[in-house]
Amino acid sequence: MPVEQRVVSRQKIGARTSAPEAPRATPPTPEEPPKRSRRRGVLIAVAVAVLALAGAAAWFWLGRGDAGGAPAAEPPPEPGEVVQVEAISINLADGHYLRLGLGLQLTADAHGAPDPSRALDLAISLYSGRSIDEVSDPATRDALKAQLAEQLTHAYEGEVMDVYLTNFVTQ
Repeated sequence: MPVEQRVVSRQKIGARTSAPEAPRATPPTPEEPPKRSRRRGVLIAVAVAVLALAGAAAWFWLGRGDAGGAPAAEPPPEPGEVVQVEAISINLADGHYLRLGLGLQLTADAHGAPDPSRALDLAISLYSGRSIDEVSDPATRDALKAQLAEQLTHAYEGEVMDVYLTNFVTQ
């Protein structure tokens, strides 16, 4: 007896048929590398070149390490004598006043005792009209002293390197 063969489909009865599957791409042959790999390699090479150029530019413009670049900072001047400035009264806000005495720290290179009138003028300009609370606050007092020291350094062209408050009384 002959054997009857039937082909059974996996498709359900009454189901729509789908479009035939597209043939799968064959893998690239070994002689011809895929285009995607080539693009990725080019992008990596360009990125490495850009990073190298950016690093070289930063090294050139921002400093060359120890070999060149910015000159070394000058050492601070050596301290010399301290010149006492007579205490003065400075008018503060609301009828209060400040009795202020100064000591000017000269550098060792200073040529004689400087005229204290510039120091007094700068102190009067800096402290006049401030409130008693402002000049009495330790943080503000230190900031004002630092500002006065900077102004004195410029006014005396580097011959004064610091200032000391020898008399500081408010009323």
